[in-house]
This record gives sequence, C-alpha cells and structure tokens, in this order.
Amino acid sequence: MEMQKVNDSSSEYIYMDYNATTPMESEVIQTITKAMQEAWGNPSSSYTPGRKAKEWIDWSRETVAQMVGGHPEDIIFTSGGTEANNLVFHTAVKYFLDHQHQLAQNGGRVELGGIVLSLPHIITSKVEHDSVQLVVESLVKEGKAKATFLPVSKVTGCIQVDDVIAAIGPSTCLISIMLANNETGVLMPIAEICQRVKIVNQQRGKEMPKILLHTDAAQALGKLPVDVQDLSVDYLTIVGHKVKFYGPRIGALYVRGPGTSSPVNAMFFGGGQERKFRPGTENTPMIAGLGKAAELVVKKLEMYTSHMKEIRDYLEVNLLTAFGKEKLYFNNHFQGSDSLPNICNVSILGPNLQGRKVLQHCQRLLASVGAACHSENVSRPSHVLLNSGIPYEVAENAIRLSVGRATSKEDVDTIIEDLKQAVREIELCAAETRQ
Repeated sequence: MEMQKVNDSSSEYIYMDYNATTPMESEVIQTITKAMQEAWGNPSSSYTPGRKAKEWIDWSRETVAQMVGGHPEDIIFTSGGTEANNLVFHTAVKYFLDHQHQLAQNGGRVELGGIVLSLPHIITSKVEHDSVQLVVESLVKEGKAKATFLPVSKVTGCIQVDDVIAAIGPSTCLISIMLANNETGVLMPIAEICQRVKIVNQQRGKEMPKILLHTDAAQALGKLPVDVQDLSVDYLTIVGHKVKFYGPRIGALYVRGPGTSSPVNAMFFGGGQERKFRPGTENTPMIAGLGKAAELVVKKLEMYTSHMKEIRDYLEVNLLTAFGKEKLYFNNHFQGSDSLPNICNVSILGPNLQGRKVLQHCQRLLASVGAACHSENVSRPSHVLLNSGIPYEVAENAIRLSVGRATSKEDVDTIIEDLKQAVREIELCAAETRQ
C-alpha cells in the first residue's frame, strides 16, 4: 500500500489526521468519474442516462446497507453526517409532539392555552461531536426540547448504562450516544443501552412515546464491524470521508423501517427523492462513490483494522522510547474500555508544550489537537478530554495522532523525530527567555 502524502513545492508532509478526514481511494475516484460520465441524467427520468443514474443509486444503497447489516430500504442518502444527525433530532422532537397532540385529541392529555405541557426530552453525552451537541443545545435554547447531557466515567472514559437508564423520564423521546469517540477512541456500550431501553419501552404506557435510539457511527465504520441488528438502534449515522472509509464527503442515515418501525420527518420539502424523506435531485456520482467505499470496507475490513492497530501500537511504543514515561500521557488509555484501533491521543508534558504550539513547530507532521469541526475557543483544551477526566494542564498539551490504511512504520519514525525536534526548539527558546 502506498502512503497517502501531501506535497507542496518545498517539502513532503506526513498526514496523521485521518479522524478528521481521509483522501478518497483510487477505486472510489474511478467510480465517481465513471458515474459522472455514464450516469449524468436525472435519476427520476426514464431515458438511458437517467436509468443508469438510478441503477448506481440502487447499487450504492445495497452496498451501504450491507456494510451496516441493514436493508437497502433502510438507507437514506444525505449531504453528510451533520445533516443525518440533524434529521434524527428534528424527527424525534416532531414525533413526540405529534404523539402528545394525538393524545390531547383523544382526551388523554390536558393542554393549557393550546400549549402542550411537556417538552420532548433528549438524552445524550457530554463528549459528543458538535453536530449532536450543538443541535441539542439549540433545541433547548429555542424552548423546543429539554435535554440531559450525561458525563462519562473518569476511569473508563465511557458512558455508564445505568446513568442512561436513570435519566429516562416520561417525556424522553430520544437517546443519542456516539458509537466511538473521535478524540479518545473509546467505544460506547450501545448494544447494552439499547437492550435496556427496549425493556423500558415495553413497560411504558400508551401515554408515553416510544424512546428512539440513535448512534453516530462516523468514527467506527470502516475500523470495526458495525451491525445494526446487534446494536438494535433505530438510527445510525454514516459518514463517507472519515478514517478507513475513504469515501466522498457525503453521508447516509440508517433508519430501521423508515416511516413504519421508526419515524422520519423531512427537514425540507421538494420532489419525491429518497421517498420524500430527503428531497432534492440525488448527487449520483458522490452516492456511487459512497457505495464503492462501503464495498471496499465489506471486503477488506479485517486487513484494514489489523494494519492500523499494528501501526498505532508501534507509534505508542516508540513515543515512549523517544520521550520517556515521565514526559508522556496517553489520553486514549482508559481502564477497562475498548477503543478504536487507530487513535493515539498523547500529551507531551511540560509548561510550554501546548499541543498547538508543538504542531506549529513540526516541519512534516500534519495532525490536530482534537476534532477539526470543534467550535469552542481555540485557546481552550478539548471539552471531550476535560469531560473525560483529563487534567486541564495535560489536555491543553494534547495532540491527536490518527493513522490511516497506508501509514507505515517509516512514517512513524519520521514524525517522532519531527516531534522531538519541535520539543527541543520550544524548550530551548523557553530556557533562553528565562535567562
């Protein structure tokens, strides 16, 4: 496998920010190009280019469904993970309100001045991606919902199932917990949460709505086996360009029986595309590329996972050799938790070794201090690390190194030397300033 490198006129960089985005596989690019050439027609048209476009879309729906263990009719194509997540929350709120209005009409719920007394209640965690956290905060701010943001364990970095169950109330309509954290790599117990909530749903009366279950699987897909039947979720978010997926910047939402078993309410309106759940003429080439990326994951997942874990472990061992145990803190090591095979979130300890400063001094390493989409003040450490129990002075030194399908041991050796040189420069400069 050839290392994916980024070049400019003066130097060659080594990319280790695959959790933020990935380059597209050559086979994905070829598929997109072919779809552009052969399937440029409107998929709703009956002539040949239109029929070819629909064939590409149908094939992609089947391969994406196969990747997550669902049925083709369960897949709704979206512009990306952010839209898919917003669609879930929009749906859950409307589903709850529709349920209450129906009860009121049947004499089962009392209203005051035409206003339903209960607000829909959403349960999520404090370590979610902004495309979950910010939409929930917005719904709360606008008075459209109430929410519980659960902490994760400071020991395991993981959400506690008992905390989720304890947070459920009469108006709880949605639980949304990510499958794998994008900064620590910790895997969340989604299957166990869903099994416990299924029991709660069976015990709820008709006046209380079914609790819907959603997981954002953006970071887990392509790294680990993901099966919606094992997880028992109602919704699962799919993102094409995240690590080990190597697809286009498009997404999809898995819905268990859309419109029947699980509700879906469109956020905007137009034509009848995607069964009116997501109207708008389909972006056929990008959908075809997503299908090809999913096909590669189905065929080669075990090889991808094994390689990444080997390189990540090699990276951590050699970081310890280079800097010493006393100078390093691994922010992705949590007792008793499973984690993604490709993430090394590390802090090089020292008063002047903030992550951003170290990366600015690196000549070849391209990495980040956390989520690329993070919208908080850039001078503050990651809210994910702080909420996971990482001390402030350690979290502000964090560097997230995420390896890819073709990252090599030679690449690791190179970036460790780069980090060592950057740290030497910073510490020398600080020493000269003190004199």
